[in-house]
Amino acid sequence: METFAFLNTMNNQAQRFPSLVVTVLILCFTVAAAPARGQGQTGADHVSVNLSDPSRPALVKASLVSGGITVKAYDGKEVVVDARARNRESGHSDSSMKRIIVSSTGLSVEEENNEVRISTDSYMRPIDLTISVPVHTSLKLSAVNSGDIVVTGVDGELDVNDVNGSVTLNNVSGSAIAHALNGRVLVTFNRINQKPMAFSSLNGDIDVTFPADLKANLSLKSDRGEIFSDFDVQVQASAPQQTVEDSRKDGGKYKVKIDKTVHGTIGGGGPELQFTNFNGSIYIRKAGTAR
Repeated sequence: METFAFLNTMNNQAQRFPSLVVTVLILCFTVAAAPARGQGQTGADHVSVNLSDPSRPALVKASLVSGGITVKAYDGKEVVVDARARNRESGHSDSSMKRIIVSSTGLSVEEENNEVRISTDSYMRPIDLTISVPVHTSLKLSAVNSGDIVVTGVDGELDVNDVNGSVTLNNVSGSAIAHALNGRVLVTFNRINQKPMAFSSLNGDIDVTFPADLKANLSLKSDRGEIFSDFDVQVQASAPQQTVEDSRKDGGKYKVKIDKTVHGTIGGGGPELQFTNFNGSIYIRKAGTAR
């Protein structure tokens, strides 16, 4: 029952974004809608997308059923996407036959009003995405199988979800919602804004490093792990929150449920930071503190 409650918590934190319109498809040919080069020397499908207004921050959304996603910030003004099919080792033993490598990815890129959506037509064969974005970019990334999600140097609102892989956010700024169902969540912030954030995992540690001047309200829950912090956390001594259900007058039952979440503050309080874990520990680190 705890597992199902955890999954419901993750689903309730999902966000919706408007759909996009302009489509750029790469199968085995070059797309003329943007400066694209089909498959280059690296064997990856490649697309460069001009933003509608490069002076404004971008929103990039990418989702994969199978494969990993790597996003890196750079000094350019375009969103650059490389997709590479991951080929498995062949079990065929007939040396007289030559293997034909499947390298097409079915990459699809859409852009409208600075919103870019990236996906592939491949569901069983893993496709790895490498995306270069301007520094000031918000991200909504999701992956299901056979890959991790790694983001480096991006400044924006980050919403990252990996079902069977780890989530790593390196030297990011802004805010983040990061979930890894069966993997670790590792985050390092250079700077944060005054917005609520959430970090969760079912079967992995959560390890987040914040700037030393962090001010926040904490909501902490770890069923089978421990909680550690470099910060001076003032744990609230108030009575645990109770939920009462009474349906006895209708022939039902009376039930009292006490929330086991630990609440506290850092630096006098601030935006709410939620940490939820089931089968791992939680580490809240202060930047500059030795590990």
